[in-house]
Amino acid sequence: MLTWIGFFVSISALFLISKKNLGLAIGTAGIILGAFTLPVSHIAKIIFLTLTDPSVLFLALAMVIIPIIGGVLEKSGGLDDIVNNLRIGKKPFLALTPALVGMLPMPGGALLSAPLVEKAGEGDNAAIKAALNVWFRHIPFLIYPLAPTLIISAKIAGLQIYEVIPYLFPMFLLSIFLGYFFFLRKTKGKLVYKEKFSFKKLSLPLGVILLAPLIDFSLQRIFKFEIIEITIFLAVLSSLVLALVSSKIKLVEVKDICKQMKPWNFALIVIGMFVFSNIFKESGVGELIAALSLSKTLLCVIIGFGLGFVTGRVQIPISIIIPIFLGTFSLDSMAPHSFAITFFAVLLGYIVSPVHPCVSISIEYFNVRLNSFLWKMALPIFIGLSTMIILGLFFL
Repeated sequence: MLTWIGFFVSISALFLISKKNLGLAIGTAGIILGAFTLPVSHIAKIIFLTLTDPSVLFLALAMVIIPIIGGVLEKSGGLDDIVNNLRIGKKPFLALTPALVGMLPMPGGALLSAPLVEKAGEGDNAAIKAALNVWFRHIPFLIYPLAPTLIISAKIAGLQIYEVIPYLFPMFLLSIFLGYFFFLRKTKGKLVYKEKFSFKKLSLPLGVILLAPLIDFSLQRIFKFEIIEITIFLAVLSSLVLALVSSKIKLVEVKDICKQMKPWNFALIVIGMFVFSNIFKESGVGELIAALSLSKTLLCVIIGFGLGFVTGRVQIPISIIIPIFLGTFSLDSMAPHSFAITFFAVLLGYIVSPVHPCVSISIEYFNVRLNSFLWKMALPIFIGLSTMIILGLFFL
């Protein structure tokens, strides 16, 4: 009974504190759970081992660098240069603009792409434009190797990022189809560009975004690092250097960018998630949940979607569900296909959550009522979730 109480108290604390700081919330939840289930010395040992784990530290450092890259591209006008020189037509533009901005985590990112969607979608339904801005901003999370949400989630599951991307790719294609059929297909008109095309303005910032995954993938194939997270760190560091050199932003200005982007919060999320995950494994909660005989589909898909919807986050549901899954079924790591089903289900709940900042920003910017937005999103979300339930019944 004490273990159950500790688990529910820790989850409650996680939800409450996450309104202020997500990383702090997850780490605190782990410590609270440990206080109910483990000796103090054991909790201290787990925290020490987590904080001194090189793989966790390199991953945390990489997560610090990624939002700084986004801030540099934003301040230098690199994102605008990409958008103004893509020249790909209206429908691809409406999909790719939020996607490109979404590839780099930044506060208020949905607000950066919203004016571009509004400009390109002039005359189109406002609820459709809000849906486009949210939907296509988040589906790159499924396959982009430097998406912090995907990197951290895969690490929690005991998997490498390139192990899970092939299994997530079908969900990515499904998302593109749903986005086109329900949103893009209903837009009309063409884009008119007033400025001349500039290959230089397009290639430099686009190179910053594409360089990191290219280096990361290459290093992992060429070298056999004992600590695989070193490749992610070196890759994003290379992108940051290219961003600074190509944008001519001075190092002094990086300080202001850091104040805006608050990159340390991303490192805190990484550390907090591993503190929680490692304490959870030792707490005995997994064994108690296993005794409830929850089906994998109920746990990974239904509860995963529900937590994504309720919390408006991906990290919180993942930090709860995956440790439960591993503990319940006595596994050291999750099968890649199980991870893909779980991650997509959580992502669907997150995308449509009213407490998700990108949702609130988009409906406010496009002056759309929440019920109108949810109505537009309902059918693609239902199809995506139903597909995961069917896959879960057969493959989880």
